[in-house]
Amino acid sequence: MPTPHEAEKQHTEPEEADRPPSMSSHDAAPLAARSRNPCCLCWCCCCSCSWNQERRRAWQASRESKLQPLPSCNTCAPPSPEEVQSWAQSFDKLMHSPAGRSVFRAFLRTEFSEENMLFWLACEELKAEANQHVVDEKARLIYEDYVSILSPREVSLDSRVREGINRKMQEPSAHTFDDAQLQIYTLMHRDSYPRFLGSPTYRALLLSGAPKPSPEA
Repeated sequence: MPTPHEAEKQHTEPEEADRPPSMSSHDAAPLAARSRNPCCLCWCCCCSCSWNQERRRAWQASRESKLQPLPSCNTCAPPSPEEVQSWAQSFDKLMHSPAGRSVFRAFLRTEFSEENMLFWLACEELKAEANQHVVDEKARLIYEDYVSILSPREVSLDSRVREGINRKMQEPSAHTFDDAQLQIYTLMHRDSYPRFLGSPTYRALLLSGAPKPSPEA
C-alpha cells in the first residue's frame, strides 16, 4: 500500500498517455518551413509564377535601360500646315518627318502597337552604328526586345524572316534586321497608316493649320 506521499506524487504527475507527444527536431523543421512558406505545397502554381513575374519585370527594366529608341520630336518646332498635309500624300513623307514620326508613334500607342515604331527606330539606330562591339550588343538587345517570342513587345514577323534573323545573329551586323524592318514598315503602311489619316488626331492637326475665316463686315 503506497504511503500518503507516494499517492500524492502519483496523482500530481501526468501519466505517459496524457502527455503531449514530444516533437523531434526532424519533425519540427518541416513544420517551421511550411509555416514560413505556405505555398511550397503548390509550388508550380504559386511560387513559380511569382518568381517568373519578378524575373520578367527585372528583364524588362534591364532591356529598357540599355536600349533606348531614337528620341522623339519633343523639342522640334511644330510642323507647318504644308508639312502636315504632306503626310497624307505618302507614308514615306510621314516617316521622313521627325514631327510626323512623333505624332504617328503617339497614335500607335493608342492602338497598342507602338512596338512597331520602336523596332523600326531601333533598326535605324543600328544601321548608323560603325563600332562592331556596339553593333553586337545592340543587335542582341533588339532581338531580345522585339524578335524573341518571350518578349512582351514582340513584333509580328513571318517564319522566313525569323529564320533569316536567327542565322544572321551568329555574326550580327548593322543590317541584320533589314528584312524585318522592311516587313514592319510595310505593316504600318498598310494597316496603321490609313487609320491614322482618318483619326481625330490627324484631322485636328489639319484643322489647326487651316486658314481662319475672315470676320463678316
